Amino acid sequence: MPVKKQKANTISSRFQNPKVAEVFKEYPNAVREKLLALRELIFETAGSIDGVGNLEETLKWGQPSYLTPITKSGSTIRIDKLPAQDDRYAIYFHCQTNLVSTFRELFPKRFDFEGDRAIRLNVKDPLPKKELGVCISLALTYHLDKRKKK
Repeated sequence: MPVKKQKANTISSRFQNPKVAEVFKEYPNAVREKLLALRELIFETAGSIDGVGNLEETLKWGQPSYLTPITKSGSTIRIDKLPAQDDRYAIYFHCQTNLVSTFRELFPKRFDFEGDRAIRLNVKDPLPKKELGVCISLALTYHLDKRKKK
């Protein structure tokens, strides 16, 4: 179910999808805090970009996922705890896009990348909001950018 687009720098912490809320409840506390902050950053970023529209928060492969179903402007973003690592989490992007390779060019020393699909983060580190905001923005407008190039 679509979540209403939020104005920049605001978010409702209320989950529209109870299944997503249940997944967040299952995370260890430190990971949950970071994933909630990342979730907030995704909604804030979407709210600040014209053409993205409302986000839908759902589960894909059991992971909280963020889609642009109305405008189809973006590529799906997923977030999750890394398997068997209570101090690590990641933001995932579609592996058949050039998103992660673009992030690698923009921020070669800033992030720990997993192939062409993820940025891995540590709960002990501050959330790099500025850099992640750029990555999220590029993902949420991925199809808009492709359309402009045609």
